[in-house]
Amino acid sequence: MDDILSFAGSYWWLVFIVGPIVGGWIGGVAKYNERRRRDRIELERIRRAPVQRIEPAPTAAAAAAAAAQETAADRDRQIQRIIADHAETDRRWLEFELDVAKLIDYPLISDMREPLTQTFHRAKRVADGLRPDEPAELRPVGALERYREAVRDYEVAFEAAVREAKRRAQTGFTDAERNRLQSAQRLMALAENEASTPAERQSAYKQARRELDGLIALPEATTHDLERRIAGELEA
Repeated sequence: MDDILSFAGSYWWLVFIVGPIVGGWIGGVAKYNERRRRDRIELERIRRAPVQRIEPAPTAAAAAAAAAQETAADRDRQIQRIIADHAETDRRWLEFELDVAKLIDYPLISDMREPLTQTFHRAKRVADGLRPDEPAELRPVGALERYREAVRDYEVAFEAAVREAKRRAQTGFTDAERNRLQSAQRLMALAENEASTPAERQSAYKQARRELDGLIALPEATTHDLERRIAGELEA
């Protein structure tokens, strides 16, 4: 024991050399243990995490097929839009064709002597002739393009005919003819009035047709719709 104390007393300065080495070693052990603890935590997290499937990169063929599918879907959307535009123009035309009051207010819209009206009806026939029974009929190259052009011509021609008919209204008729048109309008309103008796409606309808005779030729669809809605049997 005395020897140890004597050695320590003689070589006390070794503490300044050995001390840092021992301290560094102890610190290194602590850091190593901390890294091991963190590694175990990370390994446990990875083990518990759900397995994510890595999808393979698409091949050139798959990419081309996807592009073709998107192109076909876009064409189908265009087909649906142009068919809807055609139907909307038909609906707007029917608002005139089945409304006698409008036909009397704007007689040029049904006057086949009027160039714009002729153009409109020709465009309508072309568009109707290209209208598909099934949307798939417009998928072949060129079919949709031809149909779309026809529908656009139909829309433009209809707008032009309506605009001109509203601009001119009844200006092409004499005062006496305009009086007849107004009388026909009142009689048609009476003929369509469900509160009137069948006899009154039948009489009003016949008188209205006489007033319009020579002035406005009602479209066949208009006449059929009127006679269907007017109560009572009408004589041929």
